[in-house]
Amino acid sequence: MKVLILKPSSLGDVVQALPLLRLLKQHRPEAEIHWWLAAELLPLLEGDVDLAKLIPFERKRWRSPAYWPAGLEQIRAMRAARYDWVIDLQGLARSALFAWLADGAFTVGLELEREGAHLAYDLAVPRPKHKPHAADWYLAVARALDIPVHDKFEWLPLRAEVATLAETKWPRNGSRWLGINPGARWDNKRWPAEHFAELVRQLAARDASFRFALFGGSGDWPLAETIRRAAPDRCENFAGRTTLPELIELLRRCELLVTNDTGPMHLAAALRQPVVSLFGPTRPDQTGPYGQETFALGHPLPCAPCMKSRCYWAEPLACLNGISAARVADAVLTRLGSSVQQSVPSVQ
Repeated sequence: MKVLILKPSSLGDVVQALPLLRLLKQHRPEAEIHWWLAAELLPLLEGDVDLAKLIPFERKRWRSPAYWPAGLEQIRAMRAARYDWVIDLQGLARSALFAWLADGAFTVGLELEREGAHLAYDLAVPRPKHKPHAADWYLAVARALDIPVHDKFEWLPLRAEVATLAETKWPRNGSRWLGINPGARWDNKRWPAEHFAELVRQLAARDASFRFALFGGSGDWPLAETIRRAAPDRCENFAGRTTLPELIELLRRCELLVTNDTGPMHLAAALRQPVVSLFGPTRPDQTGPYGQETFALGHPLPCAPCMKSRCYWAEPLACLNGISAARVADAVLTRLGSSVQQSVPSVQ
């Protein structure tokens, strides 16, 4: 049996789709599973034991006619694979086109009814109304394929070699590491860096054993530096300095992550680490840290959640600015006092 999963991006969405891969492989261990993935995210799944092949999606290169011969050859190879199942978890016109071109025996996807993607499927799976989280939608696809759904799987298996390297490069030395992730793709999903800095000051004052790992991409370096200056001897700025596998293993060793609504939040949730998330324009019940949505913090406003990438409220970013550092610090200490295993429900 051959299966093609189409879920090229983004980081958080791909992470939330991984339970489907794990459950499919458990249920059909003989299955040869391929994954169509954005080239920049390949390190996330390279060497994954449940995958037989990664098919890179070169989105930027597709814009150049010079790449088209190579791209068409990739499509021909997909068709030649004769997939039994093609599973489109992106639900957009582009992914639906590739699903159609793959010409599998049976194609299933999300009933997003956006860009007409669902017209390319043999079966379109609607979003569950009682559990609208994206991860639950992907699990609904598993149920539609008669794949048993449970939580007895390792979402992000340990990469021992990477973990050892990370410990060598950045030893813990007996400290309690807390993760801080101040970036986000949308500016209006970012709790202000000054608020994060005040949070670090408050937590550092409450527990002398805390150290803070500041995560993000290279573009988040200035944000992380603002936070680091709040307690320079207690913070390590990792922004732009880690590979994706290193980031995962560093998150694994953190006791908790404080984060905006962005990719590392989903990585930490997949590692079943406690997460304190900060939400403004987006909905934690749909895109929050899976199993920990109830711990998402926000500030109620008539416009929130607006689901917009720009803020149009009279007081810009009031939905995030209204979340105090003291409130977040209290949430962190509360989370550290409870077991994350109790906060993450069984997948059902």
